[in-house]
Amino acid sequence: MDKTAFFTPGSTRRPLERPSRATRWSAVLNRAVGHLRGLFLALLCLVFWPAQAQAPLLDQLTLQRTTEALYLSARMEINPSSVVEDALLKAVPLYFVWRADVYRYRWYWTDRRVASAFRTLRLAYQPLTRRWRVSLSNETGSSNGGAGLQYALHQNFDTLSEALAGVARVSRWRIAGADRLEPGASHRVEFAFRLDLSLLPRPFQIGMANQPEWAIELQRSLAVPEGAEAEKPPLGDGVQAVEVTGEPPKVEPAR
Repeated sequence: MDKTAFFTPGSTRRPLERPSRATRWSAVLNRAVGHLRGLFLALLCLVFWPAQAQAPLLDQLTLQRTTEALYLSARMEINPSSVVEDALLKAVPLYFVWRADVYRYRWYWTDRRVASAFRTLRLAYQPLTRRWRVSLSNETGSSNGGAGLQYALHQNFDTLSEALAGVARVSRWRIAGADRLEPGASHRVEFAFRLDLSLLPRPFQIGMANQPEWAIELQRSLAVPEGAEAEKPPLGDGVQAVEVTGEPPKVEPAR
């Protein structure tokens, strides 16, 4: 009777070695330490990262072109950082600059600037009266910084929020005369509002250029209306404007 032999070839690979318990715990601890390190760095960024001041919130920005001039009206909301508020409470004056440049479009060359207008508003806290004072100047600065500006208007406020609202709004600001706008040509206005750190006293300007919490700035570009609106005459007290039409008045029947 024939005998048949069966055999199975053995594997030449080395058997896998199971990691020891100490090795497994070491890997788990290393992963946990890595996660805790990342969380710690994130917390450090939240604590020591400088708070950035928000850009002004724009509520209104319009242009009005009349037969006399070009006017700009704007209303914004300023939210300064705590560092800026602390400087104000320490009686450090701040200077906010409004600027509007009017350009005429030229297809053959760069656009030509035909008019410019500036407004500088000084915001300061008066510790003796505990009131806020806003001063207006039509200049952009001098060799003595903000101290050399000539102010034409002053206004006092009871709270900082009211003073900031006075700084961040303007109504019918004349930025160019009608003779500066060429009939039939296209014009635009480059508008900018910012906190001008160069007008601060010299000791406060050191190191402020790279501090984002002091960056308060807004820029916009607006197209100038092609046609001029008719100037509406001012109305006296108690006088209401009535629209006149060619239709006869309607008479209701007597009841």
